Amino acid sequence: MTEIKSAWSAVGGDRALLPRVTTVVRDGALPARLPVRRLARACVGACALAAAELAARRTGSGEVPGVRVDDGAVAAAFHSERLLRVDGRAPALFAPLSRFWRTADGWVRTHANYPHHRVRLLDALDLPREATVERVAGRLAALSAPEVEDTVCAAGGLAVALRTPAAWRAHEQAAEVARRPLVERERLDAARTRVLPPLDPHTGPLLPAAGLRVLDLTRVLAGPVATRTLALLGADVLRLDAPWLPELPDQHADTGFGKRSATLDLAAGRDTFEELLGAADVVVTGYRPGALDRFGLSPRELAARRPGLVVAQVSAWGAYGPWGGRRGFDSLVQAATGIAVTEGSAGEPGALPAQALDHGTGYLLAAAVLRALTEQSYEGGSRLVRVALARTAHWLTTDIGPDPAEGAPYPGPEDRLASTDGPLGRLRHTRPAVSFTGGPTDWARPPGRWGADPAHWQ
Repeated sequence: MTEIKSAWSAVGGDRALLPRVTTVVRDGALPARLPVRRLARACVGACALAAAELAARRTGSGEVPGVRVDDGAVAAAFHSERLLRVDGRAPALFAPLSRFWRTADGWVRTHANYPHHRVRLLDALDLPREATVERVAGRLAALSAPEVEDTVCAAGGLAVALRTPAAWRAHEQAAEVARRPLVERERLDAARTRVLPPLDPHTGPLLPAAGLRVLDLTRVLAGPVATRTLALLGADVLRLDAPWLPELPDQHADTGFGKRSATLDLAAGRDTFEELLGAADVVVTGYRPGALDRFGLSPRELAARRPGLVVAQVSAWGAYGPWGGRRGFDSLVQAATGIAVTEGSAGEPGALPAQALDHGTGYLLAAAVLRALTEQSYEGGSRLVRVALARTAHWLTTDIGPDPAEGAPYPGPEDRLASTDGPLGRLRHTRPAVSFTGGPTDWARPPGRWGADPAHWQ
């Protein structure tokens, strides 16, 4: 429970509620050298407790429902994108140019799943758009890892040099990350907030986020995991994407449960966005820090136009330090922070058993939003909550204790899988890991087609 206590404190939770949490420990779930199982358990546990707390507030019962955190359910949820099947087909997780490469002095990790990132990588390396893996490998083998990192990042691409834990600790960005709390929380003003209608605990699943409108401006995995969780809990989640930047289909299928998906050009469709913002309760952003500011979407500007809003932000490296404006993904953060070295063997880099930084940070963000809503119900005020994959990595590598082998054997994910028919076909997917007495056990709707919904509230 120590790790759940840490996560719960990070989102501002009352420690008196921790006895409401029961854990089911399973040996062999998320095996790794680092305490990934404990991190995953903590993030999901804090999220479930935040949901139960808000449910109790909205029912007026005063009794927070019991929370159950099962390592088996958590492990399956942290593999959701890998366990997904679309009409029996396994998902495509990484493109050929998203991998580790040997360089003249070590290793570098690149990410090129999105077509525009692939183009930027190849352009930075002075290679043609049709370059093969072998040709890219030959080019990188002649360069130093820091040179590749700087050149590719300057071109808007994604690459990081592999670092040892000690090398990362000596980096200026690491020092900036370590100085920040695991979850940054700020009250932006004293605005009055919308009073949410009470919930009847006797009519269907207890949905603490029912009636909430969430604008989802996130991509990839961490942010969409957070908003997928809010959708599970009853929120009306509307994801907005630029029309020219489609999400990867399998990624959309995995994280789109419970949501609607629309496209909107934030420049040309400004009036539409302002109408959406005017009725929103929560805005979640997952673009690199500062990327949306030119559209007037900084937290304070959003709260000024929609007083009482909760603004939630997730980034790779944090909104500060020399890397604050850089793009990033889970795999890159693992490489930069020394995790890949710790999990590697025989001189080659390794990886965590799941994209645990993405998933863990996503559940932390959802927990922070739920707690902000509970605090608003007592105190009002627009709120800002921020999380970063690099800060979650710091927590994993520095603050969470060793994970001893204990508990019943993990039987595998089979009993955590479900099948759902929908617009994307027949989906095999993992059931939710967030669990509390009376709460939902599945999403109300399967994912629809990307961008197929109108950009307005239901």
